[in-house]
Amino acid sequence: MALDARSDIADTLAGIGRAWGWVLFFGFATLVLGIVVLVWPDETVVVLAVLFGIQLILAGIFRFVTALALDDAPGGTRALLALLGVLCFIVGIYAVRHVNVTIAALALVLGIFWIVNGAIELFTAIGHRGMPGRGWTIVLSLLSIVAGIVVLAYPDISLTALAVVLGIWLVALGIIEIALSFQLRSLGGPPGPLAPA
Repeated sequence: MALDARSDIADTLAGIGRAWGWVLFFGFATLVLGIVVLVWPDETVVVLAVLFGIQLILAGIFRFVTALALDDAPGGTRALLALLGVLCFIVGIYAVRHVNVTIAALALVLGIFWIVNGAIELFTAIGHRGMPGRGWTIVLSLLSIVAGIVVLAYPDISLTALAVVLGIWLVALGIIEIALSFQLRSLGGPPGPLAPA
């Protein structure tokens, strides 16, 4: 009985993950958060940490559900995406729960996350040739890695500079996810593991 209930939940989540509207929602949410960060780049590190955390929590849920929706992907690809979803969720919860972090601590978490996230997405894109938006995934993966390296290379980065980097990243990610959602709508297919969070 419990096994049937778990299977039904997994099937329901997989069905949601195949919907182009799900990708569109994530894209708009990411775009809005990016615009908010860019409009108010001088807000406190607490505000920045909370916005970063909210986006990562949403990204974690999005990645995990997308991993369930990829019926044609190899098991390793699905496992990596699910792992990425869990990582996003944990880092997001950490950022929201520990709002009294310093700028250096937030930059460290953000830099490490971007590098790991970019590496996993790049590995997934290289290994899964048939995924939708593969080229965009590779580009965004490389940008994620570069952004992470830049943030880690300048540990004394100012709050404004960190906010601008984060805001630009979120806006770019949101726009690409929105474009992908319309591509998926016209193809009528399930989303691929596009775009690092």
